[in-house]
Amino acid sequence: MTPATPADRRSPADKLEAAIDALPSGSVTLAQVRDLVGSDGLMLLTAFLTIVFLVPVSVPGMSTVFGAGILLIGVSRLLRLPLWLPKRIERRVVATERLRVALQRGLVWFRRLERVSRPQRIAWAAADGAVRIVNDCALILGAALLMAPFGLIPFSNTLPAIALLFLAIGSLQRDGLFILIGHVSNLVTIVYFALLIGGGGYALISFLQRLLP
Repeated sequence: MTPATPADRRSPADKLEAAIDALPSGSVTLAQVRDLVGSDGLMLLTAFLTIVFLVPVSVPGMSTVFGAGILLIGVSRLLRLPLWLPKRIERRVVATERLRVALQRGLVWFRRLERVSRPQRIAWAAADGAVRIVNDCALILGAALLMAPFGLIPFSNTLPAIALLFLAIGSLQRDGLFILIGHVSNLVTIVYFALLIGGGGYALISFLQRLLP
């Protein structure tokens, strides 16, 4: 067996930071991001695509493109298939500098969470079999919530991103507590979106009632 190299022993945060530093100048595509992360696992790629939404830095169109990428990661894990990305998503171009700034700021929170995660904590929540199916479905749900058309509303990207990040770190570290926090964050996001939709609908009805005789 080939002995592990120093690079193999790097933490997920170190690997993400190396991928961020290796981003090409000018612009980058999702395919290039996928290739930079390499074979370290789909959850590491999920974390990379998530941390950009942890800080209030606007990167237009990213919630749709990155959310779609995470959704396909969830589907590939659920079906036990290699990751496939449509050409349209693979080739979507993003300005590298704006992306790098957001990623570097989000990486600070990723490192903090990584430091407090504990392998094999609440082990049943990070187990394989039926539990993993539930967790993969939660990943798909979080990605769908990230893609919801509420991008200009505060926390509409941050809340599902938090859920996805906890699910990603929990899977990487086999930390069941983090995975459970990811599930709860998905539920909080659903409640928040329901309040937005309900409040918006009520405001629209009130406006029409005042407008119409």
